[in-house]
Amino acid sequence: MRGSEPAEAVAHPNIALVKYWGKRDDRLVIPYADSLSMTLDVFPTTTQVRLQPHATHDVVIMDGALARNNARRRIVDFLDLVREQAGRSECAVVKTCNTVPVGAGLASSASGFAALALASTAAYELEYEPAALSRLARRGSGSAARSVFGGFVRWHAGAPDAPDPDRASFAEPLTGTQLDLALVAVLLETGHKSVSSREAMSRSARTSPLFPTWLARTRAEIGEMCAALDEGDLATVGAIAECNALGMHRTMETAVPPVRYRTRDSHRVLQQVRRMRRAGLRAWSTMDAGPNVKVLCATGDAPLVAEELKQATRRRVVVARGGPGAVLRGGS
Repeated sequence: MRGSEPAEAVAHPNIALVKYWGKRDDRLVIPYADSLSMTLDVFPTTTQVRLQPHATHDVVIMDGALARNNARRRIVDFLDLVREQAGRSECAVVKTCNTVPVGAGLASSASGFAALALASTAAYELEYEPAALSRLARRGSGSAARSVFGGFVRWHAGAPDAPDPDRASFAEPLTGTQLDLALVAVLLETGHKSVSSREAMSRSARTSPLFPTWLARTRAEIGEMCAALDEGDLATVGAIAECNALGMHRTMETAVPPVRYRTRDSHRVLQQVRRMRRAGLRAWSTMDAGPNVKVLCATGDAPLVAEELKQATRRRVVVARGGPGAVLRGGS
């Protein structure tokens, strides 16, 4: 047994190029369709799990403060799942530190639950092969399934009629891709969102008249995106990513009631990206569930893209490249 020795893991956020939006199974966190992402080399989350055999409740500390309400409940529920699988009952102290702003559409839950999955399984002495760890991380936050791995990652939804739906839905890294992509993030707002991703996703799937069309197109775009990555076709990768993201936002904006993450500043950045492209700079936008805009481009073009966006927006701009998968640091 590990006793009081902590286990510590680090994971990075990912940005989906073909989005995950809508769950087929809420309890198991299984999506309607596959998604495809790029793990980043910025904004890591570090999570430490220390078992407390004589404690009567879990303690969760996020960025130096005690977590409460839903934030604490999600982590404790995840620990309960790990304890069930390990056949263990010890409570734990979880300390997690985010370098990405939480709740602002910058994938903090992806890095957070990928790190928690790795640290908690180590603390409770479970050994998982990567696909199984991805399945476990998925139960905390769907996109965390992808942050278990580095580089370009595909999350398989699994067939609706699979004998074991949980086992059928996992992420895996893509191999043989020919592109060295950068992602330039324009940080417009970094506060908590007024509508959570979970609520926005559920509302879109239930009520938006555009959701069935967006879902069908997403299922087709996965294959197109994989082929474009294999062929090193930046223009197609960028066009698919931009179309998929804008379609997702149109879908949620037609939900009842509407969910509007795009702000006036978001639209200004989107227009700037289109202007840059018309001027010959190969750059394409994408957005997750929040107002911040990310711009895909070749790594060699990233400094110029970043400078153009800084000049146009006067906002903080962060340049990211492909990053690593989750890693275990061990005790400290």
